[in-house]
Amino acid sequence: MEGRCVVETLTEFGFSSESCSLRVGADVFLSTGSDEVYVFSDQNRELKAIILFPGPVRDLVMNEDKQTLYVACCSGVYCIGLSSLPPRVQSSRASSIVPHMKISGEHLVIREEGVLALLLVNSVLLNLRLTKTSWLLTRYKIAEESILGSYERLGSCKAPVVSDSGHHITDERSERRPVLFCVHSAAAPSSSSLPSGHVCLEPVLFKVLFGIDAALAKSPVIFCGLPDGRLCFAAQRLPGSQLRVLHSLEQPVVFVGASAGTRTDPAECLVALGEQGKVVLVTSKRAGPEGGGITAAFTEVCVPGPVVCACLDKRCLYYSTGSDLLVLDLSQASAGGSEAAKGQAGSQKSAAAPQNVISLNVCRVIALTKHAWNTDGSVQLLGLSCRGQLQRISLPVGLQDGGSSQPPSSHVGRSIRDVLSAIGDVYERSSVLEASIKSRNQTLKHLNQVLNISFLLNTEADGRTLAPVQEKPIRCHATASWSTLLQKDSLNLKCVLDNGSSYVLERGWTLNITAFPMCDSPEGESCSKHYSFPFHNLHPGEKLEIFVPLATAGDLSVPCSVSCSLTFSFSGLLGEEAVTELPQGGLVSLPLNTLMVDWLHVLRVLSPADAKRNATSQPYDVTVADTIRAFLKSGCGVERDAGNEQHSATIKVSSQLLRDMLKPSEGSPEESEAMSPNVCISLLDWLLCEGHGGVKMQGDKMALTSPVVHARAPNGHMIKLTAKEVNRAQDRAVEQEEPLAIVEVQIESSSLADVCGTHHAVLRRVQNLLQKAPDKPSSTIKMQSLCVREALQRAEKLLRQLRQSRISCTFGEGVSMGKVTSCLLNVYEELRGNENSLLII
Repeated sequence: MEGRCVVETLTEFGFSSESCSLRVGADVFLSTGSDEVYVFSDQNRELKAIILFPGPVRDLVMNEDKQTLYVACCSGVYCIGLSSLPPRVQSSRASSIVPHMKISGEHLVIREEGVLALLLVNSVLLNLRLTKTSWLLTRYKIAEESILGSYERLGSCKAPVVSDSGHHITDERSERRPVLFCVHSAAAPSSSSLPSGHVCLEPVLFKVLFGIDAALAKSPVIFCGLPDGRLCFAAQRLPGSQLRVLHSLEQPVVFVGASAGTRTDPAECLVALGEQGKVVLVTSKRAGPEGGGITAAFTEVCVPGPVVCACLDKRCLYYSTGSDLLVLDLSQASAGGSEAAKGQAGSQKSAAAPQNVISLNVCRVIALTKHAWNTDGSVQLLGLSCRGQLQRISLPVGLQDGGSSQPPSSHVGRSIRDVLSAIGDVYERSSVLEASIKSRNQTLKHLNQVLNISFLLNTEADGRTLAPVQEKPIRCHATASWSTLLQKDSLNLKCVLDNGSSYVLERGWTLNITAFPMCDSPEGESCSKHYSFPFHNLHPGEKLEIFVPLATAGDLSVPCSVSCSLTFSFSGLLGEEAVTELPQGGLVSLPLNTLMVDWLHVLRVLSPADAKRNATSQPYDVTVADTIRAFLKSGCGVERDAGNEQHSATIKVSSQLLRDMLKPSEGSPEESEAMSPNVCISLLDWLLCEGHGGVKMQGDKMALTSPVVHARAPNGHMIKLTAKEVNRAQDRAVEQEEPLAIVEVQIESSSLADVCGTHHAVLRRVQNLLQKAPDKPSSTIKMQSLCVREALQRAEKLLRQLRQSRISCTFGEGVSMGKVTSCLLNVYEELRGNENSLLII
């Protein structure tokens, strides 16, 4: 049959837990295993107080006569007077403030660590704890309220720890709470009114189970249900009494109680329930005609598990599996077990599964206790859900009578609402689980993307899978541009992150850009700058544009290296606590590529009309020594005025090489020939407008119409770039029938630093061009060898001049410093001049 019940939510505590201790007296006391105990008034339906303890609470028990509460913590047992609880404070709003009471060490009455369970028997407080070798049950005498300090220890008894079973592990035993229960004989004078946790047992069964000595002494018997499955007992008033094993469930004991069977009082059946659903019923049974006397009968039945909590009401056992609340009729279970064990000894067992387990359609109950009887005979239970809802569960009368499966007509609508509420609870829980699984799947998918991107970029960096010249699918390129603010010119860099891979750069990624000059500042300090730009959801094929200020015109130092990298932080996925345990703080850094900003990138090309209008001479002259200092510091980008004298440098490149390398990739031979008269313009256009080093110049690509280009440097000086095609004299060629056509690129400026920087930038571009050039013919190689031989002869002559200047300066042969610097300047100009420049073929 199917039972129906009414569930009423009394309050919501707002916490989530898997286990809980629930005690009912004048008030309801609740503990979830944390350091808090909630006190709830059932009469006013409000939370009276929250008691804060120094550590996690293991168990609690009430003394209703003295209105005290005993709480077991990790450091010992505390005693709190319920009259000392602070009252609720009425606030300006409609609701009142719940008071918090913090417990200090002055309430500590028993200093014992590891207490797991408490039981109060008259004026004796018993606690059970686990040591390394045994379970120890200790008795303490309760002191008067006026006496402070520790309680007097009366004695203890113990039972050895069982360690030969698979699930008897110390850590698991310490996590489960044992069960303490007190059994009184009906013949004892104190059996008329017993508190919670005590039961009065029929005298014959009491004597059979615990012995004649305990029955004659009318001693209360302490019953222990241990996590290893043993049911142990010890008589309190017998001297030298030890914990003895009555039975073993072979699974952790969840509940111990007594059932009245078909009678009202006293109880004639002990009930023990295991975690996996094994129920043991202990009754008295008359032996056969040969044996004589009365013996104990142990009947075992199995119910669906696992069991989370349980309570007992006369002949019905209510228990929760977490997913459902069930009820077992013990009278039918005992009768079925007796039929199965007929003809066998009283100590034999029957493991038959009962058919009278009824579902009450209440889920997620983690704590359960009997509450009250209604006037119509129905039973009220008090339960706590795993989400902190305190519920009153009312059972119908028909369930107690055990016969009718049809509920009363007045309860039909209420039962339907309860079923719908149970369905809603299950749906809510499934929704939470679905959301949790979805969140974990998203996290795993995100981590998989991160691993794939890391492997892709690291493989590219190693160069073992792809060629080193092949670009990474995720890379940066930039465009240099000038801007003016408050009459100050500044150079900006627009960096573009291009996601050419098949992966999405989701949240957690950061683009890092570090710009540092190739040499330090004149003061010797590093001028590097670092920028970080977090971003998310950069899909394949998309680009991210970021503007980075490099420097103002007066502080600019070129060439400048710009390093780009990606970093990923796991804090957004795994949390801050998990990240602290990871290496490098949970950050993964992946280098991308390095950009180079040189002198040609920072030039501002002028039109011919602007070039004529801005062509001015230098306002003042400087000495030759100033010119040399400008030359020596030109590599650091330090601006120096070189006077009115024009400085120049020349670079010679083979015309055929330029036609082969600068022609359109898909062009025809006719188009290549059409390009021949414009090879000089094509070379200047390639030098100024192509994205060398991953960086392009500002503005749109301009159409050059003249082989002469005028530009303004960051320091304001004018720079002239001239390209012209000439023929190499035949007397210098080797085995050449015709003169060799070459293109001369001449750099002119009144600033020596500008000439040096521009010359270096042009050479770097031509060097990159040579790396892509095809193999040279034999005649070209011979010509190149001749040019190198001539260049070495000129270099030897210049070297002799340098040595002579150093010797004269060292020995002080009357040579002035001005002459030495003038000699150095002449050597440099000859190296960069037209006659001594190398021919690149």
